[in-house]
Amino acid sequence: MKSFIGWIGGKRALRKDILTAFPSEYSRYIEVFGGAGWVLFGKQPTGQMEVFNDADGSLINIYRCIKYHPDALAAELSGLPHSREMFLDCQNQFEQRGYTDIQRAARSLYLIKMGFGSDRRTFATAPKIASNISSSFSDVQDRLRKVIIEHLDFEQLIHIYDRPDALFYCDPPYMGTEHYYRAGFSKQDHERLACVLHGIKGKFLLSYNDCDLARDLYADCIIQPLTRPNLLSGANRNEFKEILIRNYES
Repeated sequence: MKSFIGWIGGKRALRKDILTAFPSEYSRYIEVFGGAGWVLFGKQPTGQMEVFNDADGSLINIYRCIKYHPDALAAELSGLPHSREMFLDCQNQFEQRGYTDIQRAARSLYLIKMGFGSDRRTFATAPKIASNISSSFSDVQDRLRKVIIEHLDFEQLIHIYDRPDALFYCDPPYMGTEHYYRAGFSKQDHERLACVLHGIKGKFLLSYNDCDLARDLYADCIIQPLTRPNLLSGANRNEFKEILIRNYES
């Protein structure tokens, strides 16, 4: 199953490698930095506990509205035309009070879908139809039916759900790209995440860009190098180097 949105740092290109790296046995799955949910949507539901979390409250509001109010959200989106003026209005309305969760979700989703590269900052001039945004809601709602949706700081989330049978998949903002995300993340947060993960009872799988700091923070773990085509506009390199980090053998 595909994700219903684009997202900066989305794992569409790597999710097969990520899913292949999952351990053979675990009873609860926690996606700590959910984003577009490519890994969750690519993972077959097997009846185990599943938790989806993100620090971006506007993103989590979209997931909750699709899970509980898909028809109302679709109706709200159907009235939004494809225009630069509407895109700018949604940006201006984003921080204003007085909107319902459904109205906010519609505007947030509109910005993602109508923005260049899903950045929610720049209007995309490619032809798109706002009413088509809701076409996948039924499948998404069905996949999320038994998923626990959280909006917590990663440290609090990990402490709540940590058990010996837990698997945490972590896809934090890559080092050097933190400014692309509305939810703040700093070097200290990268270090705090490493400290938390080194103390858990369960297993973790972590995706990062291949850099010295990431390798230093997890030098005692299994580090698997990966490469994928560099899709960034204007990039000078043909390949982008990433790593998967885990604290288990298989």
